[in-house]
Amino acid sequence: MQHVKVPQDRIGVLIGDGGETMREIESQAEVRLDIDSESGSVAIDSVGDPVTGLVAPDIVQAIGRGFSPETALSLLNDEMRMFDLIDLDEQTRNKNDLQRQKGRLIGENGRTRELMEELSGADVVIYGSTLGIIGQPEEVEAVRRAAGMLLDGAPHGAVYSFLERKHNELSRGFDISSD
Repeated sequence: MQHVKVPQDRIGVLIGDGGETMREIESQAEVRLDIDSESGSVAIDSVGDPVTGLVAPDIVQAIGRGFSPETALSLLNDEMRMFDLIDLDEQTRNKNDLQRQKGRLIGENGRTRELMEELSGADVVIYGSTLGIIGQPEEVEAVRRAAGMLLDGAPHGAVYSFLERKHNELSRGFDISSD
């Protein structure tokens, strides 16, 4: 049995309308979820294929970090799809710095986050003090690097250029010789 903590304001999304989302996760991931809506603690018990059950904590955590249930469940569609989380608290000095860095990652009217999604092919969510990514390993890596560049203070233009290059690489197939 595994435990995942979900923020209070995301418990409703995890449970869904009349328990619909919870049942969907349970049937697709072959697990049983025991959700304590008071503490936000979710116990995950595998009841079917243990390999499928291994994805369940990521699905629950992804929903807890702001992804839609549909996007989180897409982790089951392809065994290469992965969920990754960047803790922005670790990258920032204080609350003001966290706000500023989140602003850089989101961009004006959400444009930077959108471009990260469009150009990498991954799904990207910024929630609380985390940046969540769901995608293929190379897509996740591209977003991770782009976010790292922004957090290190790189100009947005340079990050967009990097993402454009990655997009071209990813869309024409994997090319090992270039970086």
